[in-house]
Amino acid sequence: MSKFTSEEIAYLRSLRIGRLATTGSNGELHVVPMVYRYNPDHDSIDIGGHNFTHSKKYRDALRHGQVAIVIDDSPPSGGPRFVEVRGTVEALPAGGQQISPNFPPEIIRITPTYIVSLGVDDAEVDSARGKTPFHGRRVG
Repeated sequence: MSKFTSEEIAYLRSLRIGRLATTGSNGELHVVPMVYRYNPDHDSIDIGGHNFTHSKKYRDALRHGQVAIVIDDSPPSGGPRFVEVRGTVEALPAGGQQISPNFPPEIIRITPTYIVSLGVDDAEVDSARGKTPFHGRRVG
């Protein structure tokens, strides 16, 4: 059974860019847009890119072992939507081509420990108040 709802999985598959947050060696936060892929075989978020293994983002992710990524949009037909995934991270020597055929093989894999979503699951709309509540849960 997936840690994600079926609606969250569909949403993750519909977009390609998320904002990856890491903590630098000096304790400062660093957020950058990154290309990702929901990996159904591992129920994870895989991230890669050109020269990714030589980047500050890659080093910071592995140094601390924990990251967060937010995948979001704001469709014309409604309010903002997002899925935030917090989790542990590991470096892997293969998987980049599944994200994009032009990427080098190395990736990082985020295994979710906490997931928050908003506006992604229509069943969660609070019709009494006309609001979509945050849906957050510990998953690991």
